[in-house]
Amino acid sequence: MATVLRTCEPLSLGRRPLPRFGKDKGKPLRIPSHRTAHRALRAMAAEEGLRKGIAEFYDESSGLWESIWGEHMHHGFYDPSLPASLPDHRSAQIRMIEEALRFAGVPEDSSKWPKRVVDVGCGIGGSSRYLAKKYGAQCQGITLSSVQAQRAQALAVAEGLADKVSFKVADALDQPFPDGHFDLVWSMESGEHMPDKTKFLSELARVAAPGATIIIVTWCHRDLRPSEESLQPDEITLLNKICSAYYLPAWCSPSDYVKIAESLSLQDIKVADWSENVAPFWPAVIRSAFTWQGFTSLLRSGWKTIRGALAMPLMMEGYKKNLIKFAIITCRKPE
Repeated sequence: MATVLRTCEPLSLGRRPLPRFGKDKGKPLRIPSHRTAHRALRAMAAEEGLRKGIAEFYDESSGLWESIWGEHMHHGFYDPSLPASLPDHRSAQIRMIEEALRFAGVPEDSSKWPKRVVDVGCGIGGSSRYLAKKYGAQCQGITLSSVQAQRAQALAVAEGLADKVSFKVADALDQPFPDGHFDLVWSMESGEHMPDKTKFLSELARVAAPGATIIIVTWCHRDLRPSEESLQPDEITLLNKICSAYYLPAWCSPSDYVKIAESLSLQDIKVADWSENVAPFWPAVIRSAFTWQGFTSLLRSGWKTIRGALAMPLMMEGYKKNLIKFAIITCRKPE
């Protein structure tokens, strides 16, 4: 991931600037100041530390999640007026996928189904395999976790989908795919891990084919009110605690995503707040984590997973305070 050094100072020997050539001939040579260079190096180190932390977190915790909740490592979509029972949670995760496809307007006509799909932040490949079966599409998933990629591929082989889906370790901000390659670009609960949301959306748009649909389902903070310049101090404190537990960079709002999409000239931009529809999720996660099976598995998983479990009540608090928003943002790349 390249970092651009923007603030520069002229370098000189005595009073004479170093020579320049071509169109810059005669102009002083500018190099980064020491202070700017140190800031850039710190930023690069922080981003590398974040990637490492995310990878290790999911290396450690994915087995526990799969044993309790199955192959889909994301929220379920619930009817907020009905109580949620444990057997309903896996079907609610499938409803989340279907509701996202419906909201984005992915065609039901089989002649217009996507043929190539990328699953950005694929977990153990639940969405990839589902979409491959639903559309008969070729799906490629990427994750920072080598454990997840290996498990995703093993499940694909077990389900007879090895010719349809594949998985690799890769950075969502620097995807190993050519421009304009995918008909459907899918990101289910990975955007919250991205330190540069503009770069994230730019990469999704880059790998999307002309006319392709982009679907982002992600955690956000609430939109700021017109009178506000930032969140309230107690809200920032709460989000920072969650960031520490789940290896998250700074949060953004749904409207921030919309602004980025508009700046990239993406079309048919739609956004919705599905917070009420995922409200039963975190209480259910807490109940499942503190069953005997969940508790013993938690202890075996390691400290990162335990710390994430202890932060679950903070997520519930964030939702109850209308601070955390579960958002879907969809758009289309121009043809």
